[in-house]
Amino acid sequence: MTKKAERTTAYIIETVAPIFNKFGYVGTSMSDLTEATGLTKGAIYGNFENKESLALSAFAYNRNILLSAIDEKLGVDGGAMDKLNSLMRFYKQYDIFTLPIGGCPILNVGVDAQANNKLLAAAVKETIKDVEGKIALVLENGSNTREIKLPVPPLQFAKQLFTMIQGAVAMSTMTRDRKYLINTIAYLEHLIQNETKN
Repeated sequence: MTKKAERTTAYIIETVAPIFNKFGYVGTSMSDLTEATGLTKGAIYGNFENKESLALSAFAYNRNILLSAIDEKLGVDGGAMDKLNSLMRFYKQYDIFTLPIGGCPILNVGVDAQANNKLLAAAVKETIKDVEGKIALVLENGSNTREIKLPVPPLQFAKQLFTMIQGAVAMSTMTRDRKYLINTIAYLEHLIQNETKN
């Protein structure tokens, strides 16, 4: 692939990623994509095999933005509690963080793809596992250094924590009321402090 073709492909993905995320796989029309990119249908499909491969690339783009941010928040200096607190601060502003990419890719694509795109649904499931694994690793390290004591195995705690976070994201998205997110994260901060005391 030439440098120009690579740039065009990257431009298309970057431009259409928020559109697919916001309107879904079925809800995004070819005219939405041509209008947003300023390219013809032929130019877009000259870079992608079909709509599905473009949607998968768009999800991967948004997924990488999300996972990079989570890695950054969990990568702060300090112990497990510092890392968990950093993650909670991130999720308090999550609705603002996801605005440029069309909302939460896990929620939006996860719900949309369930009934109409097995590959996208599988990609979302993999992303959920990735996030849970990252949180579980922090919990496991904190447990191993005796900084925290967990009431359940690290992965189970991580799954429960992430389920509550995503539930808050869903409620705040559906009601357009960010209090669902802020209040739930405040509760989770309290839960982490009290449930993980050594």
